[in-house]
Amino acid sequence: MTVITDTMTQKNSWLAREKEETGILLRSIPATVVTLFTVSVISMNLLANKTIVQTEWIALDGGILISWLSFMCMDVITKYFGPRASNKIAVLAAAINVMTCAIFYIASIIPSSADDYTALNSILGGTWFILLGSTIAFLASAVINNFLNWSIGKAFVQNPDGKLAFAARTYISTFIGQFADNLIFAVIVFMYFAPIFWDGFHWTLIQCIVCALTGAFAELLMEVVFSPIGYHVIQKWKKQNVGSEYLTYVKEQKR
Repeated sequence: MTVITDTMTQKNSWLAREKEETGILLRSIPATVVTLFTVSVISMNLLANKTIVQTEWIALDGGILISWLSFMCMDVITKYFGPRASNKIAVLAAAINVMTCAIFYIASIIPSSADDYTALNSILGGTWFILLGSTIAFLASAVINNFLNWSIGKAFVQNPDGKLAFAARTYISTFIGQFADNLIFAVIVFMYFAPIFWDGFHWTLIQCIVCALTGAFAELLMEVVFSPIGYHVIQKWKKQNVGSEYLTYVKEQKR
């Protein structure tokens, strides 16, 4: 009985600390970054409904137009607040995306005699296993990207805040993270669910890997173009001492 009580006490204590830390984090990260990150995740889900490039060796959907923003936001948050903070924001964005999709689905099934909304309903309604695949892929790739970004940054001992360090950690983590995102999504949707729900249509593992690689290269190019914005944001945060409450809290917890 004592062991159970101690376990419950530790669990409640952990939950209390997590709640307190998350609250401080949300107060510390500028709302603009959190908003852009969340909107980009929701937009990727909508834009993924349109394929803009499709050949035997590459397939890109409209999500590529905004996916760079999601990874840039994660890279900025990871560099400044750490991978743990970035993972928390990624979970928040994924949860908001799922909630948004649920609202869209409800809106799509509400009948209306005002006009023909068939096309709109098909977009808003979405497909449940695509949402499942994209959510799992996004969360997995977020963890990979954030911890890889942080680990690469540790290698730059002499000038960890320089442009070279930021470029290296951003480009490498983005490419691997995007590859993981694309591959996990393709395997779940096109190898597992598609044969069941789309009349036998499916991709082979080789197709999934090739498309994941080519897609990652295309998304990396977008990151290279826009990453200087992320570096500028971090430098500005440092000058303005942004997020000092959270950074101080984390240091105190490590003591």
